[in-house]
Amino acid sequence: MTDLVFSNVTVRFGHHTAVDDVSLTVPSGQVVGLVGESGSGKSTLAATAVRLVRPTEGRVHADGKVQMVFQDPYSSLDPRMSIGNTIAEAMPRGTDRKAEVARLLELVNLDPGRATALPARLSGGQRQRVALARALAGRPKVIIADEITSALDVSVQGAVLNLVRDLQRQFGLTMLFISHNLAVVRYVSDRVAVMKAGKIVEEGPAAQVLADPRHEYTRELLAAAPRRDTRLEAS
Repeated sequence: MTDLVFSNVTVRFGHHTAVDDVSLTVPSGQVVGLVGESGSGKSTLAATAVRLVRPTEGRVHADGKVQMVFQDPYSSLDPRMSIGNTIAEAMPRGTDRKAEVARLLELVNLDPGRATALPARLSGGQRQRVALARALAGRPKVIIADEITSALDVSVQGAVLNLVRDLQRQFGLTMLFISHNLAVVRYVSDRVAVMKAGKIVEEGPAAQVLADPRHEYTRELLAAAPRRDTRLEAS
């Protein structure tokens, strides 16, 4: 069982405090949606979990491997590498790479025959599926998904979210799912944490936070969000 635990994490860049004394637990096998406006510190907090950013204070703990899926599917894949080689790069030694690449591509609903293709031949949604396959190739216990649908066309967002939700359940992954979109967070999350100006201002079960928010900022976010997202329901 693998919890992802942020304990009193602070991140400063010079005189700017991007993350301010954040304590947050992502329970094993659950999805915590981290929501807030751009610049609230969400992505900086996520980066501490994969050691892209070192906390100024506090610590981050997870018992298993942590992998991250980034926002932009166009910049997160090496344009010179085939998608098969990109996925295989993250695999443990001793893995039958060809067979495992085929298995992972099937898992993310891509034709294994596309393994030799370069990223330029794929759509944004297909590239994000490759990024998910690459993350799974490392056999992680924890996935950080950082705004993974925000750069995609509306028409494919729902399909990618369905895939994420299915993979998380199939493998029992612990997941921190970051988004500024409350409709997306509502769709995939067991719990919700709301971040403003580097601080967690509210956290709890998704149904409770979204139905009866305690903090004014959460109420403002809900008021600005669509009541229904028919694109997700139809996908």
